[in-house]
Parts: sequence; C-alpha cells; structure tokens
Amino acid sequence: MTSQLINYSKVDRIAIIELNDPPANTYSYEMMKQMDEAILEARMDREVDVIVLRGAGEKFFCAGANIRMLAEVSPEFKYYFCLHANETLNRLEQTPKLVIAALNGHTVGGGLEVALAADVRIARRGGGRIGLPEVNLGVLPGTGGTQRLARLVGKARAIEMMVSGATYDFDEALRLGLVNAVYDDEGFFDKVLDFARQFTLPGRACLAVGAIKRAVQSGLEMGLHEGLALERELQQQLFRSSDAKEGLSAYLEKRRPSFRGE
Repeated sequence: MTSQLINYSKVDRIAIIELNDPPANTYSYEMMKQMDEAILEARMDREVDVIVLRGAGEKFFCAGANIRMLAEVSPEFKYYFCLHANETLNRLEQTPKLVIAALNGHTVGGGLEVALAADVRIARRGGGRIGLPEVNLGVLPGTGGTQRLARLVGKARAIEMMVSGATYDFDEALRLGLVNAVYDDEGFFDKVLDFARQFTLPGRACLAVGAIKRAVQSGLEMGLHEGLALERELQQQLFRSSDAKEGLSAYLEKRRPSFRGE
C-alpha cells in the first residue's frame, strides 16, 4: 500500500497541506504526486480561499529531496523527478489562491524550494535553519530554487547564498527577505491560521486576491506593457463581479463588505 505522505485537511475555508514523512519530511516522487493532488483539490474547491503548507512534527518543515532515493536512481529518473517536482511547484505558485508556508522547522534545500513557491512565508522563531546548500552535494537547487530565490532577494545575493551553501536562522532570514514574518514558538500554527483567516470570505474578496496574485506572478515574467495589459484584463473581469459591486457599495454606505467570491 502507498504511504500517506501528504495530509490534507480544511478549517475555516483554509486548506492545510502537511508534508508527512518524519523525521525530516523529505520528498520523494510519491510525495510530490500526493502534493500535486492536494494542490489541485484545494484549487478546485470553492470552499477553500487560502492554502497553508506545513511540515509534520516540530523539527522540520522539509529537508528537501530524499537523498537516498536520488543516489539510487538513474540520471534519467533524476531528471524526470526534477521535472515532475517543478511542475508540482509551478501548479502551487500559479494557483489563484493565497498560499502561505508555515515554516515550523528546518527548511533547507528542496524544502526551501517548496516554500519559495508559496506567496508568504512565516517562520517559527528558533525553529531551525533555512537555505539552499545543494552546492555541498555537487549539484544546484534544481526545483526552481535558482530562479525563485533570485527573483525574491536579487541576483547578486541569491548567487552568494547558493554558492556558499550557507544556512541562516529564521531571524536572519527575515532580515534577508527570505521570510515575511517570524512568529514566537508558543501557539505558532494558531497564529498562522489567524493570519490566513484575514484572506477568506466573507471579509476578503478572494477573487481579487487571486487576480492580484496572477497579475504579479504572470506579469513579472512579461515586459512592462504586456504586464499592464494583463492587469487591465484582470481588472475588467473583477469589475464584472458581484464582489466588486459589493465592495464599492459597502464603501459608499460606510459598512463592512460581505464578499461571496462571485
């Protein structure tokens, strides 16, 4: 029987995707398949507005790819595995719902590459180290790390971080721009869920959140004029939505809007 390597649950319009292969929650081909299925389920579920990723246990968010597995398979399978993993993380990144990575423990190598595909990264103070040390294995971060890290922190800093193989504690990661926030250990995941609830219906227009995400994720891969055209197209779609009508009416009537995601 196939092991349950991804736990999927929902609470308050939030989908929780938990990497579950203790102690280090390293990912394999099978885990990526299960993650892909969970991402698709959350994307298509109209009762889900936000996706939260976390690692099982307290020591690791994810320590990256399963090194023993990679050492035992052929170069051709390694390539196929990286291709599939990239497709899974691309799906996560392009999902028109806010994705939050709750970094409850060490987030290194491919684990950081998973987190980089999220929109927001929140770390647990004192929870572990973060970085892309693949150079120490004689390889590069091959699941999107070279591209996403450079887009996040800039080319020069990204190259320095990757060629040195350095890892950082979460407070230093906040200074470097690797994470958006660091929360105290006590009640860490409850605080992450409180943050996520800010972006759910009826208080937040999830259609607009998805459009903002698409405008940024897709627009930054285009030239400025093409990105502006995409922005106008998405805005026009939102103008036709009942959420835009509700938001404008609520503003004029000086009341809280109640969005429906339509």
